[in-house]
Amino acid sequence: MTVVPVRAPLPRRIAMVSVHTSPLDQPGTGDAGGMNVYVVELSRRLAALGVQVDVITRATSSELPPAVELAPGVTVRHVTAGPFEGLAKEDLPAQLCAFTSGLLRIEAAREPGWYDVVHSHYWLSGQVAWLAAERWDVPLVHTMHTMAKVKNLTLAQDDAPEPVAREIGEAQVVAAADRLVANTDEEGKALIELYDADPARVATVPPGVDLERFRPGSQAAARGRLGLPGDASVLLFVGRIQPLKAPDVLLRAVARLLQARPSLRDELVVAVVGGLSGSGLTRPDSLHGLAHALGLADVVRVTAAVPQADLADWYRAADLTVVPSYSESFGLVAIESQACATPVVAAGVGGLRTAVRDGVSGVLVDGHDPADYARVLGELLADHGRRRAMSRGALAHSAGFSWTATATGMLEVYSEALAVREQQPLVVNR
Repeated sequence: MTVVPVRAPLPRRIAMVSVHTSPLDQPGTGDAGGMNVYVVELSRRLAALGVQVDVITRATSSELPPAVELAPGVTVRHVTAGPFEGLAKEDLPAQLCAFTSGLLRIEAAREPGWYDVVHSHYWLSGQVAWLAAERWDVPLVHTMHTMAKVKNLTLAQDDAPEPVAREIGEAQVVAAADRLVANTDEEGKALIELYDADPARVATVPPGVDLERFRPGSQAAARGRLGLPGDASVLLFVGRIQPLKAPDVLLRAVARLLQARPSLRDELVVAVVGGLSGSGLTRPDSLHGLAHALGLADVVRVTAAVPQADLADWYRAADLTVVPSYSESFGLVAIESQACATPVVAAGVGGLRTAVRDGVSGVLVDGHDPADYARVLGELLADHGRRRAMSRGALAHSAGFSWTATATGMLEVYSEALAVREQQPLVVNR
């Protein structure tokens, strides 16, 4: 008798669990960042492919309704777990039991078997989703986004290490998950080597970029809208202001650059777009203080995090975007910038080695020595022809990343997990 392989059914409904940050939060402030963009865009694209998505997150205000429609087919559901405000991410483990109770109540109000897959984001969500997936007898798919062991290996100076409790919690989620989704092959390798993940359960699905929102446009028009001089040389930093993201490396590099080329001061603007986060909250004036100490107060312009539509203007206005992070699982800022045809100077770490094509769409810098960044930035600012070539390379490189491709790849991961759970032979078109 011949067994004919069949394709596993696609999931109808996904429980997308994001405990510590809501997709409704503004990226670039507090704990909201690339993961927020990831959850929003993945959910929207899954819904466009016919999958209903519930994003389940912690309520951070008493004024939030129980459910908010984020997009057609995507609903954000708020769970009460602990005080609405003033609760740091580090305090959330004590609220996981309350969150789990709320999550289980959401499913209990539905018909049995309502969710087909649970997809958790970050280790706190994984702890909750682990129990829910076992209770509902559905696959658990988990995306780490960041990993304690990786961050602790590349810790910024004066930054606090991730606690051992997080490392243990992450290891438990890795062992429990039916599938682990890595942003890059390098992240998948870290899961296997640092967390003993089963290679058969690790899948790489790169994040995407909204190519309709982030696209080339007039630099002069963007600068006009943002109040930037049309003839300036603009260096851009986008992200949460904390040691991990290393905005201080950019400022120290600029100080060295101006020492070598004092005439550049009259035309240079260093734009920092983002809000305080993580250990940066303990030193709220550190970036302004550093700018003054380095004599850069007249050069540095700090702006609060802005909506995605406005962020595209900042990328278009810049000559170069600088991403000097100590650790990045992918680096959405780098891809967004390149999609706007702005080259990137980035640290050669983690996912940035995938997000930036070294020498083509930007330059990867080994280490975090400000002198190295000053040299690269100075060379690129002085070489208009090279920047123009990299602008074309940036646009071409970013075109290979789309959220629709991410959602399609994720559906394949879900189907594989369902097939194993249901013990069905599976045909996968690769």
